[in-house]
Amino acid sequence: MSASESLPSLTHATQISRPGVATQFYSRREQDPLSYPLRRAAGIFLASLALISVLFVQNNAYAQDRTDLEKRLQETEEALAKIDNYTAIFHRIERVNDKLVPEETTFLKFKRPFKVYMRWINPFAGQESLYVESANNNKVRAHGTGLTKLITVNLNPTGAMAMENSRHPITEAGLEILVKKIGSNLQRGLRAGELTSKDRGEQTVYGRKTREIEGVLPKDPSKGYYCYRCIVNLDVETKMPIKTQIFDWDDQLVECYGYEHLKLDPGLSDKDFDPKNPEYHF
Repeated sequence: MSASESLPSLTHATQISRPGVATQFYSRREQDPLSYPLRRAAGIFLASLALISVLFVQNNAYAQDRTDLEKRLQETEEALAKIDNYTAIFHRIERVNDKLVPEETTFLKFKRPFKVYMRWINPFAGQESLYVESANNNKVRAHGTGLTKLITVNLNPTGAMAMENSRHPITEAGLEILVKKIGSNLQRGLRAGELTSKDRGEQTVYGRKTREIEGVLPKDPSKGYYCYRCIVNLDVETKMPIKTQIFDWDDQLVECYGYEHLKLDPGLSDKDFDPKNPEYHF
């Protein structure tokens, strides 16, 4: 056979082979007509399984956060119930009339059932306040600085003078009321399934190792919660909330309270809440 005769044969063979491949491909698909639907179903199943796994992990994480939060709240309440008195350098920042009041720092003494002494460090250094429940007609004994240091006045705890630049009266001072207020709101949110909590890990505050916990409640004032969001730093050793930040429904900081150098049960006596104490200037 000549070369010129062989070329058409090769060309003819090539033309025959192409439809042959196609015929072979379609014949396999015809032999297994369910392979594509099965693969599609398998893909959907695996995707659904992956989604379920993610949701399961998230639900477990939520349940764990909820359990941890309830445990930490209980530990704090139980530890605080055992404490009779304490002292601290008290830091206070509050939003009053839609403006953040500059931080005030005071030396605080507290004793059960409800006795509070405060001496200002900054600003108004030297200013003092004293409140003892059921004493002094339930009035706050106070004096200012400078020339007003010489004048002691007795004020209604919820009156305009005593409440100037404050969101809360002295009758709400101290750890116990703070813990009750925050704890009751978080517990209510947990029961209603309306609280999102997050353990933000260990943080150092005032030189103390703390566990920082964040709680987020519905962004709806009509729900009746105290706040939208709060961040609490619990002392790892004492379980006390040595720093608490409160945010309103616009996510603005409205309250920040800190207890630096907190000393639990240092042995305060009635003398520490006596206006005749020679260390005081009432």
